[in-house]
Amino acid sequence: PSPSFCQTLIHLLKGNIGTGLLGLPLAVKNAGLVLGPISLLCMGVIAVHCMRLLVKCSHHLSAKLSHYVQHVPSSVVGSSRCWNLLKHTVNVFLIITQLGFCCVYFVFLSDNIKQVVEAANTTTFSCQMNYTNQTQVLVPSFDSRLYMLCFLPPIILLVFTPDLRYLAPLSLVANLMMTASLVLIYFYSLTNIKYPIDLPKVGRAKDYPLFFGTAIFAFEGIGVVLPLENKMERPQGFIPVLYLGMGIVTFLYISLGTIGYMCFGEHIGGSITLNLPNCWTYQVVKLLYCFGIFITFALQFYVPAEILIPPVMERVSQRWKTPVNLLLRSVMVVFTCALAVLIPELDLVISLVGSVSSSFLALIFPPILELLTFHTEGALSPPVTAKNVAISLIGLIGFLAGTYIAVEQIVARNA
Repeated sequence: PSPSFCQTLIHLLKGNIGTGLLGLPLAVKNAGLVLGPISLLCMGVIAVHCMRLLVKCSHHLSAKLSHYVQHVPSSVVGSSRCWNLLKHTVNVFLIITQLGFCCVYFVFLSDNIKQVVEAANTTTFSCQMNYTNQTQVLVPSFDSRLYMLCFLPPIILLVFTPDLRYLAPLSLVANLMMTASLVLIYFYSLTNIKYPIDLPKVGRAKDYPLFFGTAIFAFEGIGVVLPLENKMERPQGFIPVLYLGMGIVTFLYISLGTIGYMCFGEHIGGSITLNLPNCWTYQVVKLLYCFGIFITFALQFYVPAEILIPPVMERVSQRWKTPVNLLLRSVMVVFTCALAVLIPELDLVISLVGSVSSSFLALIFPPILELLTFHTEGALSPPVTAKNVAISLIGLIGFLAGTYIAVEQIVARNA
């Protein structure tokens, strides 16, 4: 049975709400208390517009292809090289994005679990004890990189799941846990805002590219848009789902980013969970969110596995298919873990992945696709062309500046 309106909406929310959301308070700090929310709203509008473009182009191209199958003109052959190049480029960036997510998940899991373990001895049931809002680190345990290695075996076993359907019940549990955690995070942040609020309205220009990377990392539902639209009962009903779902997502992003920054101010961490106080309620919040992210790892990993593994499988004899498949999956997970171990800075990894690949998929690529799809028919007016070029340029500038600043900061922190 194909998914209904509500199911598609839930999948769309799920695709957009992960670690990116928890990193937004730090993003708002980088942009400033007024500039941050305004920029998030603008990025939300542009991201939704780009998702809409993707749907529009995919409809047009599938109609055109079925038309071409009936009468194939020679012009297709010339343009097919261009399309192939585009398709491979998109696949490369999809792989980078999804594996980048998986790196972020490793860092997120290790940072949060390390914090829970280290504070376990003195964790109390009273949430009002320490007024610093910081989880006090009490028993120094080993380095966060070792926690990542501890996560490696369970995650490798997790990605051995041959079919995502087996994960459906777990995924449902994970969604409920993450939702409960978010409600508690909102509650804590709202009830602990410090008055008077004396935070910079506009951040430093040098930090703005880091804001861009984190924000575009968060608006990363673009990978799930087309698969969801294709699977819907009535695909023409997808656009309302898209607007409603992304409206909710943008509201969540702006509110949590702003409230989180107002609550924790200068001390805000790479994930807001790292700032929660040292009592069992909020330690459980971290653990629940970690479980949710653990399950999400398999879902995010599914995309690059589907792109990379089948071509290899075709060249392997029947009896070696399963071992080679499992070996490739293990190698890919070990690779993401190794990258995470190299850059164990949560905020910078998020910013880097966002700037490098999310900016391409969410901002640069959809307008170019529209130009390529419709330019032959003369269906694009000059204002539309100008708008597309502008969006791609914003993406490109963000890509260059964000990547540069993130890499520079990573080098500076590890110097």
